[in-house]
Amino acid sequence: PDGEGKKRAFGVLNGLRVIDISNNLGDSKSLITHPATTTHRAMGPEGRAAVGITDGVVRLSVGLEDTADLLADLKRALG
Repeated sequence: PDGEGKKRAFGVLNGLRVIDISNNLGDSKSLITHPATTTHRAMGPEGRAAVGITDGVVRLSVGLEDTADLLADLKRALG
């Protein structure tokens, strides 16, 4: 199901230009992922809800890019 939270989360992910979308967060560059459809997909909706992972959650791993570039990218993506 594509709920409102998931739509908002993917709107943010798709709006980023500096931060890359990934399902692996181990890197020196900034990466972002949607846990409900990647790292925690196998848990199912009830299991994810029990640990606070809703469809609207995104996980950001900050890398070594310039802080101003990252902030500008996030502000643009968040609208």
